[in-house]
Amino acid sequence: MSQPTSTSGPSAQTDGEQRHPLLAGLRDARDLKEFSSENLEQVAAEIRDVLCNLLATRTAHFASNLGVVELCLALHSEFDFLSDRLIWDTGHQVYPHKLVTGRYHQFESIRTRGGLMGYPNPHESDYDLFMTGHAGSSVSTAVGLRSGDVLGDQSDRRTVAVIGDGAFPSGIVFEALNNAGELGQDLTIVLNDNKMSICHRTGAVASYLDRLRNNPFYTGLKHEVGRLLDHVPMFGDPAERLLAQMKEGVKAGLLGGMLFEELDIRYIGPIDGHDIPLMRKYLKMCKEISGPVLLHVVTEKGHGYTPAAEDPVFFHTPPAFEDRGGKPVTRGSEGCPPYTTHARDAIDEAMKNDKRVTVITAAMCQGNKLEPVREKYPDRFFDVGICESHAVAFAGGQCKTGMRPIVDIYSTFLQRSYDQIFQEVSLQDLPVVFMMDRAGLTGPDGPTHHGVYDIGYMRLFPNLALMAPGYAAELPMMLHAALAHDHPTGIRYPKASALELDHTPEPIEIGKCEWIRQGCDGTIVAYGAMLEQAIAAAESLEGELSVGVVNARFVKPIDHEMVHQTLSSGHFVVTLEEGTIVGGFGSAFLESAVEQRLDTRLVHRLALPDEYIQHGDRPDLLADQSLSPEGIAGVCRDAAAQVSVG
Repeated sequence: MSQPTSTSGPSAQTDGEQRHPLLAGLRDARDLKEFSSENLEQVAAEIRDVLCNLLATRTAHFASNLGVVELCLALHSEFDFLSDRLIWDTGHQVYPHKLVTGRYHQFESIRTRGGLMGYPNPHESDYDLFMTGHAGSSVSTAVGLRSGDVLGDQSDRRTVAVIGDGAFPSGIVFEALNNAGELGQDLTIVLNDNKMSICHRTGAVASYLDRLRNNPFYTGLKHEVGRLLDHVPMFGDPAERLLAQMKEGVKAGLLGGMLFEELDIRYIGPIDGHDIPLMRKYLKMCKEISGPVLLHVVTEKGHGYTPAAEDPVFFHTPPAFEDRGGKPVTRGSEGCPPYTTHARDAIDEAMKNDKRVTVITAAMCQGNKLEPVREKYPDRFFDVGICESHAVAFAGGQCKTGMRPIVDIYSTFLQRSYDQIFQEVSLQDLPVVFMMDRAGLTGPDGPTHHGVYDIGYMRLFPNLALMAPGYAAELPMMLHAALAHDHPTGIRYPKASALELDHTPEPIEIGKCEWIRQGCDGTIVAYGAMLEQAIAAAESLEGELSVGVVNARFVKPIDHEMVHQTLSSGHFVVTLEEGTIVGGFGSAFLESAVEQRLDTRLVHRLALPDEYIQHGDRPDLLADQSLSPEGIAGVCRDAAAQVSVG
């Protein structure tokens, strides 16, 4: 692996063409069909070089992409995905796919504002069918694609879903397999088995895949056994029917895949996912088989770059690093610890003080920084895999026994458990605590991962109290208050450094705000981490306007007294939140004002618009929506001017 170098501009493009001649010369993936095996191996090496160079400039998904290089090339060599259908699950492993589908020369822009998305994007290329940012849905969409093609007299189009073993235990996958087996239509499901999710995968399905992979017939003997068994005659008398049953039993025992075969899905494999000629052979075979086929491909996450292969957890999305003779050296981090670290420490403290407290996560142990908690309290730590609906229902079951579970899941992924939040928690009025990490804009991950809807989708439910810390010291206090509350609660916090405020927090009281500063011209009411921008805006206006700042703390129940106080003064009010304007904190503020029959003409809501926000650095994205200190100050000036005119 060559040392990564930063690339930008025309000269860098020329350098790239010299270093990656085959990649740079691809018009689209159809050119790969004419490549020899040696050419494809060179393309694989060029792709890995591009990926390693990318990590010299920015954080990006790395180990997962290294692991699918050969798989990507084999797929594009055997199919024409401008006509055929391809779904990648989950989409963070599509970098090689982007590189061979005409986007090599734009690749250096990936995950930057205005550049390529880090996930499939139909707006970028006809090769991308869905923005697949959440795991588990590929088989369902593939079954739908195949069904639509059959109904539309386009049966000659092939459909392929690539799904990782980490995503495979998701409930929707088995719903899709159930449907695929019943429909019996041609479909290829490639199970990319690298023994990993983001962290090491867990669960019984993982153990089952391990048994398939470790089958002694993996060496090739099983193919000969299968060939011989296929010549066993089957007729109608009892002895022959018994022989037929024995045949199927032996097949299942020797060849594996019994789970899939019983669902009427042909199981093939496992095969080496880094052997391009072998995979091409098997993919060609899959095209010849009628009905749904599951091809089990074994890969290594981080393959081709030794540090990533040895530590695929860290190198899933590592910080930018420089490779020095095969040793990655990462850049030093700056700024205050993130909210996630404070949340982790608060969970640790809660579990130390109360043996009823458990923590449940959905394959996000690393993202939520919970590894120390997992090590200290293994009996009360539960990673259920990419199964968010189960995580919430599981928490409801624990609650019913007297435990106090904390469900620690990214805001965007908690959406997947919406019905369980309703039925198994809120409706039962069970004191589950939801810790919603990555609430707000997640920067370069883009619209699939922005956690901007939790305020709206959570505050609809009765019994559920919702809060958000405005600064670091509040987060452990809020968790303590939530665990002491005999009803469900939610705490949201962003992917950002936590504000270290020189301020003694007032005690947390459910439904009560905290005043940070008083003002005689107007008030900014900030919900959650936007408090930092609110304070900065108010300070920038000193000498021009006297603006108060309220740390709202709660969106439900909202502090009605605070709403009355801010609106009764006759001065402007600006509500501030890092969430969608539809159904958000500003809406809750207006609802409270209407209930109290207050004049709302001086209320200005600042939030994210009713549209999908693209990827980019969080400060830039906030500034685009007037959610920076400068933008907020400008809104305050306009609001004050309207008051004076009125």
